[in-house]
Amino acid sequence: MEFFKIINVRTTADQIQKIINFDNLDNLCESIFIMDYNDNIANIGGIWGDFSLQKDLINGGIRFSLLECPNALTFTITTGYPSEPKQIIFHLNVNRTELKPMFIDEIEEFINDWKTGIEKRFNI
Repeated sequence: MEFFKIINVRTTADQIQKIINFDNLDNLCESIFIMDYNDNIANIGGIWGDFSLQKDLINGGIRFSLLECPNALTFTITTGYPSEPKQIIFHLNVNRTELKPMFIDEIEEFINDWKTGIEKRFNI
């Protein structure tokens, strides 16, 4: 399943890659916390338990993947693409075609936490 959220922030891919990093992830999303990290992998805790979170710089922004997640959860934070080329698009996907309503609610809460954190951080 896929989930999208348009975030009304005008920025660039370079800014996304510079600002969204493991040093300030706790301030960007209340649903997760960093236990430790190295270059591109952090050990995190959060609403779904403890995972390794991999960070990849991609065209247009950044991608995060929960490496041990049984749902193969990944999310991207990008800009410069249709349908909203001047805003941030938060895109999350899991490898399931159907989800329990409670998990959908948790995903939507997770996305909204990111939205709030991004709006605060980028609109300074």
